[in-house]
Amino acid sequence: MKLIAAYCLDAPDMSETRRKTRPAHLEFLRRLGTRIKLAGPLMDDACEKPIGSFLILEAESLSDAKSVLAGDPYAQAGLFRSVSLSPWRGVLGEWWERP
Repeated sequence: MKLIAAYCLDAPDMSETRRKTRPAHLEFLRRLGTRIKLAGPLMDDACEKPIGSFLILEAESLSDAKSVLAGDPYAQAGLFRSVSLSPWRGVLGEWWERP
């Protein structure tokens, strides 16, 4: 298994879509269990409004991560204008426990 970073930016004028789909999105992430290593919203400069999402996901490959994330209610609602996936390796941080 690899760690994959997902950097997802919201499309313009989607705050209501984000608000409405948030409960389903959080439930989706909870169902992924320990495959989700880190998840949270990207915020605007004032740290007041979400502008996207960032997460670290354990997956077999980039295509596996892409397939998993396609099931996210945010993705299904068309919330994101872009999604960038990249393999990621944790090195430092008090939250990070090396396998």
